This record gives sequence, C-alpha cells and structure tokens, in this order.
Amino acid sequence: CNSGNANTCNADGVEKAVKMCEIAGKALSIDPKDVVVASTGVIGQVLPLEPIAGAAQGLADSLTQEGGALAAQAIMTTDTFSKEAAVEVEIGGKAVRIGGMAKGSGMIHPNMATMLCFITTDCAVSHAMLKKAVKDAADSTFNMVTVDGDTSTNDTFAVLANGEAGNPEISGPGADYNAFAAALEDVARRLSKMLASDGEGATKLLVCKVAGAESLQTARTCARSVIASDLTKAAMFGADANWGRVLCALGYSGAQIDVDKIDVSFQSAAGRVDVCRDGRGIDFSEELASLVLGEQEVDILVDLHMGQESAEAYGCDLTYDYVKINGDYRT
Repeated sequence: CNSGNANTCNADGVEKAVKMCEIAGKALSIDPKDVVVASTGVIGQVLPLEPIAGAAQGLADSLTQEGGALAAQAIMTTDTFSKEAAVEVEIGGKAVRIGGMAKGSGMIHPNMATMLCFITTDCAVSHAMLKKAVKDAADSTFNMVTVDGDTSTNDTFAVLANGEAGNPEISGPGADYNAFAAALEDVARRLSKMLASDGEGATKLLVCKVAGAESLQTARTCARSVIASDLTKAAMFGADANWGRVLCALGYSGAQIDVDKIDVSFQSAAGRVDVCRDGRGIDFSEELASLVLGEQEVDILVDLHMGQESAEAYGCDLTYDYVKINGDYRT
C-alpha cells in the first residue's frame, strides 16, 4: 500500500500495481497473487516504483507484531491522526480478535470513496460467510459516511482471516456468525466515525440518527441526505440550529416520507434541544441550542413516525479550512 499517489488515470497504472505485488511477494517470499495492493493520493500522477522497490525488503525484515500502528501512520494522506480499532469476542468457546486500521479525510462519500481500510482477524470463517459479513458491515458503516459529497477513483475495504483462533469454522448462519458479524461491524463503525470526525478542515463529528422509517433503505437514504447537505454542515460549523436545512435535505432525499410527521432535535454532551415537531418549528432556547451545537460531537435526531426501522450516517461540519486544504492539494 502506498499513500500520496492514487496510481490511477495513468497509462501504466495496472502495470505498476502488478509490479507492486511482485515486489512485495518477493520481499515476503509469497506468491504475488496473494498480495492485496492499494494506492491513494493524487490522481493522474505517474507512480515511481523506485522508492517502493528500494524499501520493500527493509520493511519486510522489520515486521513485528507491534508494527500495526506504524502501518496506520504510513497510509495517512491529509489525515490528521491515524485510525485503529480492535475488539475481542468469544465464538465457539474461543477468544476471537478483530483489529483494523483505516485512512481517509477528504473525497469521502458513499460508496466508501478515498478510504482505505484493512482489517485482520484470527476467526475461522468460510469465504462465503466472511464476504456476507464484510458487505453488511460496509453498508451500515463505511457506506454511511460522507465528508464532502465527492466520490473517488480509489477505495479499498479488505478483511483477512487466518483461522488461528481455533473456533469451529463459521460456515453458515447462526449464533457464531451473528457474534462475528456484530464484532466486525463494531470495528468498522468505530473506524467510520474516525474518518468522519477527521474530515478535511472539520471541527466536529456529526451523526444523523433517523428513526421511525418504513424500511431500512428509507432510513439510510434520509440519514445520508442530511449528513451530506452542505448547508446543514455549514450550519453545524456555525452552531446555528437551522433545522430547516435538515427538513430540506429530507425532502430532496427521494425517500417517500410525510413531512407532517417529522420531528427534529439536536443532541450532544451539552444536552438536547427539540427544534421541530410534526414538520413545524417550535419554540426553543437559542442559547441552549448554541451550547448543544458547540460540542465536538453532535447528533442530528430525526423521527419520521412512519415505521420501526432506523439508521445512522456519519459526517462532519463544513469549514473554511476545507477550501484551504483542497485549494492547493496537488501543488
């Protein structure tokens, strides 16, 4: 994996990717076909292989069980901090561990987009069930993150399982699969929230929680629409309880909802303020609202009152620094 160069929109991009697998395979004495390659960074710049080829053997020789944090730092681009998460869960009487790292700060919008995530586990799980767990986790976490509405040429979510935990292999649905899938989703959600909170120029993490939807798809569509709204994000930056921005985003989401049933509230460590009931504004304390929205993590609570399904989406505020960072990203 390299950072700083996306190795895409280049005439020799595929050739370079294949060569990177060969370089890593040789350094590790493994089949190049067993190497996962990932690149992230500037689009359309030719990727020089000399630094990679020159460093590969030294990196392979220095591998340690404590080296994960170094890798998490190495894959950063405009990230301001490295992102790691891990859990341990009992499956089949055995302790199973799931740990991962991710990077991503800008050009973040479903589906995934400009994020790299690598998760490893010692769980014994079949390919089919692992694939299902990964897809479900992605749909409820990484595909619910947006920073700026821009998708990208490059993203990767890879999960590697070696089975060394010694649990009975998970080969079908059941309690063991549910425990594994929940733990995987937990790690992915933690990493997703880190990506959102570290959005380029961001000062606060925003979590839109939609309840009372007729279907899961409706809940996700509404949550994503609100969290992707530039006007909502700008209002959150200014600690302005402009709930009309939220209703507007719900309205253009494309979801079939009844505006006359919608309630909206804002919540944080400073408290909760209800701002809209039945699709209409209600009296609230602007002073309390300012305090609530001034925290580093703010929940935007939406109740559609149309069903039992719910979903969360993760994003950040839109600040002056986002333009500064992207105004000279390449040069």
